[in-house]
Amino acid sequence: MAYATRNPYTGELIKSFPEASDQDVKAAIQAADTAFKHWRTVSFAERAKVMHAAAEILRRDVDEYAKLLTLEMGKVVAEAKAEVQLSADIFDYYAVNAERLLAEEPLPVANVSEGRAMLVHEPLGVLLAIEPWNFPYYQIARIIAPQLSAGNTMLLKHASNVPQCAAAFEKLMLEAGVPQGGFTNLYATRDHIEMILNDPRVHGVALTGSEGAGAVVASQAGKALKKSTLELGGADAFVVLADADLEKTVKWGVFGRHWNGGQVCVSSKRMIIADEIYDDFLTSYKTGVAGLKAGDPFDPETTLAPLSSQSAADEVKQKIREAVELGATAVEVGPPVPNQGAFVQPTILTDLADDNPARHWEFFGPVSMLFRAKDEADAIRIANDTPFGLGGSVFTRDTKRGVEVARQIETGMVFINHPTMVKADLPFGGVKRSGYGRELLGLGIKEFVNTKLIDVVDIDAPF
Repeated sequence: MAYATRNPYTGELIKSFPEASDQDVKAAIQAADTAFKHWRTVSFAERAKVMHAAAEILRRDVDEYAKLLTLEMGKVVAEAKAEVQLSADIFDYYAVNAERLLAEEPLPVANVSEGRAMLVHEPLGVLLAIEPWNFPYYQIARIIAPQLSAGNTMLLKHASNVPQCAAAFEKLMLEAGVPQGGFTNLYATRDHIEMILNDPRVHGVALTGSEGAGAVVASQAGKALKKSTLELGGADAFVVLADADLEKTVKWGVFGRHWNGGQVCVSSKRMIIADEIYDDFLTSYKTGVAGLKAGDPFDPETTLAPLSSQSAADEVKQKIREAVELGATAVEVGPPVPNQGAFVQPTILTDLADDNPARHWEFFGPVSMLFRAKDEADAIRIANDTPFGLGGSVFTRDTKRGVEVARQIETGMVFINHPTMVKADLPFGGVKRSGYGRELLGLGIKEFVNTKLIDVVDIDAPF
């Protein structure tokens, strides 16, 4: 596994980085454990100052941080700046709310004269975060902001194609005031993951990535009897009921599928449209997709980014070919994408029969799958006909009806009249093969704390 910055638009190798040695990993674990012994005793107020400082630095140097996102994984400039802002918002959220979220919780007791019971939330210790390349800062922020706020310390093994983003975040946290060893970026190998999880000083792992990586890491964590959370793939349903505002829905569909080059676990990959409006939707959607402009992601006019690497682009193209061989119809949309860069021509897949396995795939690029639904019940059936269960959307003018449909969709998140979105003050996570556990809000901060019962009992109370 080579850690290297390679510009996905030019193909140029910018810089490579040596992998961590076994000794580097052992030293990082020791430093994290030493830092934990101090950090856990620091008040919420002092930790909040660090979180606020991290947010302020990100906003102050937004252009510098955003540039690395565009350089390493091809994110267009506006989306790169938005990711930096989102990461700052997450740090601010926990600076303001961590103490409240982890406050002591009194428990009702049958006989108050016998004593009182409470739940207290204590940090576990050193944690490992394994993060992907598609949102290099946001993925880090949404795990370290809550866990550092809770008093844990963190080791990071980031994706090999965003090493400078990973290093930038380590520098950020040190500048913000996290103690040395409190957050360490490691250019670790896959073999190091098991070594880290087997160390008794490490108490859990949070992974965002592929199903394959999740299965391996969950198995390793299970063997070591360590807590794990997994945020894996998704094939979000974008359900359009017959009464939806077609013009606005189409605009959200184009955005929801193509932001970040379509490389989003919660992008609108499966569009399920009521039969009455299917043809009109398809016509308008093609027009909207054709309006995207592929090009240099550093150009503010670019609205369709290259994929993160040429190998990623080649994989998506191969999956399109396989889907067609299995019976799907593929239509390329819009002007030809540039020959330079890891681009995939925006493609719409239709005629995905119930027995076509491609309907269950996650296309991590600008590929839209469209399904015609006979009625509302059929739309819900198609939405749930997937191994994934991350997010989804329902578009309708009748929001009460939309909520009723949302209740029947088997995912961790459903949005009415909006593609699945990520915000600092909304929880994130899914079910089925999309993983387990939650990130952000109180759900996320409590994933890696010891919720301890303390029961103060009168010594004369009966057993």
